[in-house]
Amino acid sequence: MRRYVKTLIELAQKLEGMARNVGMHAGGVLIAPGKLTDFCPLYAQPGSESAVSQYDKDDVEAIGLVKFDFLGLATLTILEIAREFIVKRHKGQENFRFEDVRLDDPKVYALFSRGQTEAVFQFESRGMQGMLRDAKPTRLEDLIALNALYRPGPMDLIPSFVARKHGREVVEYPHPAVADMLSETYGIMVYQEQVMQTAQILGGYSLGGADLLRRAMGKKKAEEMAEHREKFRAGALKTHNIPQDKADEVFDLMEKFAGYGFNKSHAAAYSLLAYHTGWLKVHYTAEFFCANMTVEMDDTDKLKVLFEDAQKMGLAFEPPDVNRGVYRFEPVTDKLIRYGLGAIKGTGQQAIEAIVAAREGRGEGPNGQETGPFKSLFDFCLRVDRTRINKRTVEALIKAGAFDALHLNRAELLATLDIAFEYAATTQANANQGGLFDMLGGDDHGSSTQEPDLVATMPWGVKEKLTLEKSAIGFYFSGHLFDEVEREVRRFARTRLVDVVDSRDPLILAGIVTDFRVINGQRGKLALFKIDDKTGVLETSADENLINAHRALLKDDELIVVQAVAQPDRFSGGLRLKIQQVWDLASARCRFGKYLRVAVNGHAPSVAQLVREFPPKREMSDQGEFVRGLPVRLALQRDGARCELQLDDRALFFPTDAALASWTAQAHEQRAEIVFD
Repeated sequence: MRRYVKTLIELAQKLEGMARNVGMHAGGVLIAPGKLTDFCPLYAQPGSESAVSQYDKDDVEAIGLVKFDFLGLATLTILEIAREFIVKRHKGQENFRFEDVRLDDPKVYALFSRGQTEAVFQFESRGMQGMLRDAKPTRLEDLIALNALYRPGPMDLIPSFVARKHGREVVEYPHPAVADMLSETYGIMVYQEQVMQTAQILGGYSLGGADLLRRAMGKKKAEEMAEHREKFRAGALKTHNIPQDKADEVFDLMEKFAGYGFNKSHAAAYSLLAYHTGWLKVHYTAEFFCANMTVEMDDTDKLKVLFEDAQKMGLAFEPPDVNRGVYRFEPVTDKLIRYGLGAIKGTGQQAIEAIVAAREGRGEGPNGQETGPFKSLFDFCLRVDRTRINKRTVEALIKAGAFDALHLNRAELLATLDIAFEYAATTQANANQGGLFDMLGGDDHGSSTQEPDLVATMPWGVKEKLTLEKSAIGFYFSGHLFDEVEREVRRFARTRLVDVVDSRDPLILAGIVTDFRVINGQRGKLALFKIDDKTGVLETSADENLINAHRALLKDDELIVVQAVAQPDRFSGGLRLKIQQVWDLASARCRFGKYLRVAVNGHAPSVAQLVREFPPKREMSDQGEFVRGLPVRLALQRDGARCELQLDDRALFFPTDAALASWTAQAHEQRAEIVFD
C-alpha cells in the first residue's frame, strides 16, 4: 500500500504546476510595440482563428506587454435603445444625449434612496437595495463609493460609511494632511487611488512608486513590504515629521485597505452608467422598461421581474397582439407599453418581421399585398409568409393571447390551426393554377375563397388558459392562478409573501408552485421550487418525506398552503422557506376552517346524500385512524330570530370545490360559506 501511495505522490508532484488546460480571457487584449511573436509564443485553438498568448496574465506584464480587459455591457445597449425611443417619441429631443444629463438631479437620488433600483445597473440586487435605503445617497460620489464598497471585504465598512455620512459617527482621518483627499469618503480609504495618494502625501512617494507599493500590498510579499515600510517611515518623518509608531499605524491602515480597495476609475464609470439608468427610470420610465425588456427577451425570469416592477411604477401593458405588436417592446404612451412579440417563446425575429411585413402589404403569402390588420386566423395564414413562420410559432402566439383581438376563444383557434394552414396552402395552390390557365386564355379555375368555420371547442378554464399562457410568455400575463382563491386563502394564510421577514416562528403561507425540481441532497432527495402569490416570490425547499407524501401536489402551477420557517438564503441574499407541513386547499379548509355554515329557511339540504358523495378522508397514522373532514352548521333565520344547528360528526364531509358547490346549490339563496375565525 505504501508503494502505491509513494508512486501516486511522485506522479502528482510531476503534474503539479503544469497547465491543466488552455483558457482564454473573453475580453483580454494584448498590445505590443511590434509583432506579438517577437515577444511571446502564441497558441491557436483548434477551429479558431483567434491567437492566444501562451503566457498567463502575470507573465505578459512581466515581459513589458500592455494588457487591456474590454468588457461588453448589455447596459450600453439598453441605454442606446432607450435613446432611440426618446428621440422618436418626444418632440424637442431629437438631439438627446446622455452626456447632457445633469448629475445632481434630486429625483434620481430619491429613487436610489428608496432602493427602487430594479434593473438599475450595479444596484439591482436585494442587498444593494437595502444598502441604498440605509445610505440615502445624495451625490454621484456616494454612488461611486457604495459601488466600490459593496463587495467581499470592504462590505464591513458600509455601516461606518453610512453612519459618518449621516453624522451618527465622528469622521476621523489618519493624518490632517490627507483630510481633503479622504473627505469625499468620510475618512475611509475606499479606493486604491486613495492608498496611493496617502503614500504620496505622507510618505513622499512618487505616483509611480505609490503604484508599486499598492501592488506589493496586494500581493502581500513580506520582503517587499518590509522595504516599503522602511521607505514610508523615512518619508513620513521627512515630509510631516511623523514619528515611527504613527507612521506604522498609517502604513498598517493602508495595507488593510490596499488588500481589497477598489479602483475608483472603474467604480466611477460603472456608477455613471448606474446614474444614467436611474435617470431613465425616473424621467422616461416607459422607454426604460421597453429597452430593458427588449434586451432581456430570452430570459423569462428576468422579464417577469421587470414586468412586475413596471406595474409598481404605474405602467400598464398592451397584451401581445398580432395586429399591433412588433418584435421588441415599444412605448405607446408615457404609461403604456406594447408587449414585444419577440418575447413569446417559439417565435423569433424572422417570424415576427414576417408578420409585420404582411400587415404593411409586404407579405409573401397568397394575399401578401393586402395591407391593414388581420381579420381572422385564416386571413393571417393567407397573408404571412409561411416559409418564415410555422405552426408552432402560431400556436405560441395563440396561447399568449396574441389573437384575442380576432377571436377570444383560444381553444377554438388552436383546434382550427391545422385547417387554417391547409386552407392557406390550398388557396395558394389554386391561385398558382389559376395563373397558369389565365396565361393560356382559359376560364377561371379556383376554389371558393369562403373561409371555413372555426372548430367548435369549449373555452379553456381559467387554470388551463393561464397555464398555457405561462408556457408561451413565461409568466401569467392576463391574470394569476392565485386570483381565484386569494379572497378565501387570505382568511387563514394572512401573511403575504412580500411581507415575510427572517423569523424562527413558523408561518402559514400560500402560493402557486413554480420552477419545481428535485435534487439529491446530503440527507436524501430535496425539492427546490418557488411559491408565488402575486405579491412576491420566495425560494422554497421540502424534504424527501414531504415529497413522498405529496407527490400529486408538489408540482408546477399547483396551489399549496404551507407551514414554513423563513431563513436567510446565502446564495440569493434574500429569504428561503423551509417547509414543515403542506396542504392542498381542501385539506387546508379542514385544518383551518371551523365549520361550514349553510343557510336554510324551512328546507334542509340532503345532508345524507351530500356526505355519501363527499365523505371525509380517513387516513391511518401511528396513533390510529384519522378522519379529516369539516363540520356543518345549519343557519336558520325567521322573523328577526336567528339560530344555528350544529350537526354531529356523521355530517363531516371533505370540502373540495365540487363538494362546496353542491352544498351551496342546496342552501337557501345559495348562501354557504366556511367560517375560519
